Amino acid sequence: MAAESESHSPPSSTRPLEDRVAIITGASRGIGREIALHLASLGAKLILNYTTNSSLADLLADEINKSSPSSSSIPPRAIPIQADISDPIQVKSLFDRSEQLFQTQPHIVVNSAGVLDAKYPTIANTTIEDFEKTFNVNTKGAFLVSREAANRLKRDGGGRIILLSSSMVGGLRVGYGAYAASKAAVETMVKILAKELKGTRITANCVAPGPIATDMFFDGKTEEHVKKVIDECPLSRLGETKDVAPVVGFLAGDSSEWVNGQVIRVNGGYV
Repeated sequence: MAAESESHSPPSSTRPLEDRVAIITGASRGIGREIALHLASLGAKLILNYTTNSSLADLLADEINKSSPSSSSIPPRAIPIQADISDPIQVKSLFDRSEQLFQTQPHIVVNSAGVLDAKYPTIANTTIEDFEKTFNVNTKGAFLVSREAANRLKRDGGGRIILLSSSMVGGLRVGYGAYAASKAAVETMVKILAKELKGTRITANCVAPGPIATDMFFDGKTEEHVKKVIDECPLSRLGETKDVAPVVGFLAGDSSEWVNGQVIRVNGGYV
C-alpha cells in the first residue's frame, strides 16, 4: 500500500474536498464528466477513468489542471487512466495506479460508467449477448469497483462509495428490462454494502438520475420519444448533467455522513 501523504489543514467551506483523492469511472463524458468537474471545483484530486474515449479524457484532465489553483503540481490534479471496469484485474490496477500517483489511499469512488442498449428491446427480444454486456458493465462493474473500494478506501472519516443507478428502476418502462434489472441489482448491493462497512466510517449510496440530456439518453430515441419524456416530467424539461453533479458532490463530503445505504433519485419528479 502506498505511503500516506503529509497531513493537510482542514478543508475549507468552499473547497470541502481539498486534497482528497476521488476515482471516477466513466469520467470522459456525460454525467461522469460533469461529476469530475464539480468534484474538482470542491478541491478533489481526480483519477479520470475511461474505457475507450482517451481523447475526451485527456481534454477533461487538461481543462481541470489548467483551472486548478495548483496547476503546476506534480502529479497534476486530474489524471486520466484507462480501465475496463468489468475486468477485475483492470479495476485493481486502477486503484493501484491511483495510490502510486497520489501516494495515498483514495477517499472517494464514484462509479458512473454504464451502458444502455439503444435498441430498447423488450425482454422477449433481448439477445443473450446484449443482456450479458449490460450486466457485465452495469452490475459486475459496480460490484468490482465497490469490492475494491470497500477494501482500499481511507477509513475513519471521508470514505465515500457512490454508485450511479437509474430512476428507471422505479420507472419500469417497456424496453428497459435488462437495463433496469442491472441497476436494481446495484441498488440492492449498495444497501447491503453500507451495513457491511460498519466500523470503517465509509458510507455507500446510490444516485439514480432520471432522463438526462446526454449522448447515451438521445441514442436510439426519436424526436417524438424525447418530447414524450419531457411531457411526463413535472418540470417540463430533460435533466442536465449539472442537476446530478451537486448531489454527488454532497454525498462525497463530510456533511453527508448521516446519509448511508440510500438511493437518491434525481429526476425532477419523473418517477
